[in-house]
Amino acid sequence: MNVLIDICVVPMGVGVSVSKYVVECQRIFEASGLSHEMHSYGTNVEGDWDEVMAAVKQCHEKMHQMGAPRCGSTLRVGTRVDRDQTMQDKIDSVNQKMQD
Repeated sequence: MNVLIDICVVPMGVGVSVSKYVVECQRIFEASGLSHEMHSYGTNVEGDWDEVMAAVKQCHEKMHQMGAPRCGSTLRVGTRVDRDQTMQDKIDSVNQKMQD
């Protein structure tokens, strides 16, 4: 099953700046081959359910390997079975309606 997620991974106990941790999650999503797009408070990811969730798990594992004693994520998950839909399809739909 295909899934679209919005994830914000938050390493805890590592200080105020977390950009080096964000970089590592972005590298994980890039290496996975999944379609993804970072935004200011997280990342949108799309692909097969198991592959997406495996990448999420790798992000948490990497945070701990980097020394974060705790790691929390907020995750919004969406699935559709009536038709295929990509992240870009959703954006294009809204943009088109704004032109009407």
